[in-house]
Amino acid sequence: MTLHVVLIDALNLIRRIYAVQERPFLRNNSLAENTKQQVLFNTANACEQALTKILTKLQPSHALAVFDAQAPCWRYEVYPDYKKGRKKMPEHLADKLVDIQDRFMAHHVDSLVSEADEADDLIATLAVKVALRNQNVTIVSTDKCFLSLLNPHIQVYDYFNRRFLDQDYVINKFNVKPDKLLELWTLTGDNTNKIPGVAGIGQVTAAQLLNQYGSIKSILAASDLKQSVRDKLADHDEQITLSRKLLTLKNDIPLGFNLKDIRLPSENALASS
Repeated sequence: MTLHVVLIDALNLIRRIYAVQERPFLRNNSLAENTKQQVLFNTANACEQALTKILTKLQPSHALAVFDAQAPCWRYEVYPDYKKGRKKMPEHLADKLVDIQDRFMAHHVDSLVSEADEADDLIATLAVKVALRNQNVTIVSTDKCFLSLLNPHIQVYDYFNRRFLDQDYVINKFNVKPDKLLELWTLTGDNTNKIPGVAGIGQVTAAQLLNQYGSIKSILAASDLKQSVRDKLADHDEQITLSRKLLTLKNDIPLGFNLKDIRLPSENALASS
């Protein structure tokens, strides 16, 4: 029988929930010491409620919450400015993660915490492995990087807006199909993660080029390409290679567990793997 594996981008979920709980108590962009514990308590409760709603909505046979490693991932070694300027997780929230993981485990949802890998790569690895077996995966995240994985067996669910981010969403937002997103972001860069693109080529131009020629390689090989565009690409040859490497999700990380290890003990769960 067909399995349905739900992979939760845990820090994407937790940090957004924390921000909502923290906002009413912020004064001068900081949190008073005497309110931190209340905010953390509210966050943990809200995260547990969110998990319950996710499981109820998606009805998975298997589920896993995936966390980023504490140490910087390989992308920082390749490009030290990766995610430069992004606000760090508050230390008091980081200290609360174990409690939140315990709450998830009380609902039979285990947590995967790597020593060195980014959650994005771990989720991509597991999603691709499951999809290759013709089983179904739902990634719960608002991170746009997962949209490049969309296929008949992999879907993305935005918990906060209660909607699936499908191919129509991608086309409406980026004007390319999901399988062209990596090429698109290689050209435009990814400002969220501070990955630069090709100067002078924005999303509209990048989408037009990809829809016409299909790939960056084909764009460069085209005989009718505008010289100004050709020059921009030639001037950023090394940047294109670096950006593509940074933007590409790994899908071959050794995980060290089987699907049966994350099977939910529900009477509605499907046959174990």
